[in-house]
Amino acid sequence: MSDTSSPDHSTSTASDPAPSEGSARPRARVSLAKRLSQADFQAHATRLLAEIYPQRHEEVLRRLETVLDFHRTRLNPRVPEGEPLWSERDQWLITYGDSLQQEGEAPLATLHDFLASRLDDSLSGVHVLPFFPWSSDDGFSVIHYREVNPVLGDWQDIRRLSEHRDLMADLVINHCSRESLWFADYLAGVQPGRDYFIEMDPDTDVSEVVRPRPSALLTPVHTRRGLRHLWATFSDDQIDLNFANPDVLLEFIGILLYYLEQGAGIIRLDAVAFLWKRQGTSCIHLPETHAVVRLLRAIVDHLAPGSLLITETNVPHAENMSYFGLDRLSQHDLTAIEGSAQADEAHLIYQFTLPPLTLHTLTSGDASALTQWATSLPSLPSGCSYFNFTASHDGIGVRALEGLLPDHERDTLVRLVHDFGGYVSMRANPGRADTPYELNISYFDALKGTRRGQDPWQIERFIASQTLMLSLQGIPGLYIHSLTATPNHQEGVERDGHLRAINRRKWQRDELEALLASPNTATHEVFHALKRRMALRRNEPCFHPDADQNVFDVGPDFFVFERVTHEGRRLLFALNVTDQPRVLPLPASWQGVALTDHLCHDKAYDPTMARRPYQAAWLMEQTVRPPAIEVV
Repeated sequence: MSDTSSPDHSTSTASDPAPSEGSARPRARVSLAKRLSQADFQAHATRLLAEIYPQRHEEVLRRLETVLDFHRTRLNPRVPEGEPLWSERDQWLITYGDSLQQEGEAPLATLHDFLASRLDDSLSGVHVLPFFPWSSDDGFSVIHYREVNPVLGDWQDIRRLSEHRDLMADLVINHCSRESLWFADYLAGVQPGRDYFIEMDPDTDVSEVVRPRPSALLTPVHTRRGLRHLWATFSDDQIDLNFANPDVLLEFIGILLYYLEQGAGIIRLDAVAFLWKRQGTSCIHLPETHAVVRLLRAIVDHLAPGSLLITETNVPHAENMSYFGLDRLSQHDLTAIEGSAQADEAHLIYQFTLPPLTLHTLTSGDASALTQWATSLPSLPSGCSYFNFTASHDGIGVRALEGLLPDHERDTLVRLVHDFGGYVSMRANPGRADTPYELNISYFDALKGTRRGQDPWQIERFIASQTLMLSLQGIPGLYIHSLTATPNHQEGVERDGHLRAINRRKWQRDELEALLASPNTATHEVFHALKRRMALRRNEPCFHPDADQNVFDVGPDFFVFERVTHEGRRLLFALNVTDQPRVLPLPASWQGVALTDHLCHDKAYDPTMARRPYQAAWLMEQTVRPPAIEVV
């Protein structure tokens, strides 16, 4: 993406009060695009390759330099060097390339037109889920990595999407389709694919391997050399790649750089936690996996500063956090002033705890677990932030709840999802029975009631969930079916034969436009409510991803936290998580202050008045001038 067409990452301007006497000014943490020098890159790459390939690192480094030299002059920065990596204006859409369809038009062109006509000022970026030729799993079993699925459009359509907003593309790095040319090479016993996959003796003990699926880990394959068994973490059509072979790593580095050349500024590392395998281990989060992510980060920071890597690791919260690489920073680094500390792994991680914990909170009417978890989130160094979401193309992962909620609370969510028309996908456990892996349901329908059953508060409860997500520290991602309040798509499950289809409806453009135009539909009400919130958010400096976040425990009925800019401007988020009117107990530091509610057209806030069920507030001091904005 060229400098002239990059999205605006500048920060909104507004009058900021000086910090009150006796209060500490928030720690300045500024995330800027910074190029990793040639000397620093060489040092990083040498060290990391020695960790990944201790016997061959010098050879691999020479080959890596050849790959980088080929791409070096072909890349444009996502943002100019020295400019912010992100700002409060960053709000991203998650969608398939064909989630919107119109007869006679390529779906990617339909998506571009819908964004331009309906959401042009609301979204700074779009994550187009795998848009390559594929054989299963709706795109995540890639056949050709350097081609666009002709059913969707072509590379020109992809580049067009990136001209006025950030584009996130998937690097499906752990596995590929058994219909790929690499796999055909493997079957025939010819290079390069012959050594791209992981053969195992079928009698090998793999009981310690962490599994996301209940299927067999080793899949039988008939080759010219006879029957072989290959590692397949996710399905027998998604064959894991052998990163112990440096040819595979170099291949994917070239693919990553090619995506950047085509306009992608954000690269999502799909299922990266499973990348490296070593017999006798869990084969997840291994040191070599982290070293590969760090090497990719060094390459991006060296050749395309400002481009971002985001890791997709649907695992327990502490394991997910490890992809920031905070364990390699000292406590002094983590409290450094003026953003001098810089982590060296992912720029962003998916906040996998948020979807199931928000669902638990709003269906139980108890914010205690959410408050405790949010309080535990560490301060992040510059160059790191969260990608907050509540729904995506996958189900609602429940592994992130491990250690945060007892099993009986997870099982309550399972029963609720079944009651509201959803399903549950399981995973295998070493030596134990299968356990829930994800909840398959539209997030809108997951919130159609509470533990007591369905009620009239579905729309309010759902809007509350999205307002919460938009308010947290980080960059928000809204799934297209959250914007459109899409209910469970049972027809898709019956047609496609897999549970995730329940949340992957493909809209006909004219049908969706008719619903958006009708004031009496949930689609209209939710879409316009969220669009208004996005318009307010993108002009409020307190929502900058680098602005501090302080959580307050005011009791189980409310989830409350403040966002504070480096200059001391502050905003209080408060959400009634119950289905009853409740009076908000203001935190001590916000008492005795005249407040306005930015979500209620900056009306004066009455602290004695009960908040409606699922009502959220963005409270600010009356002396603070809100940014001028026309909201439609």
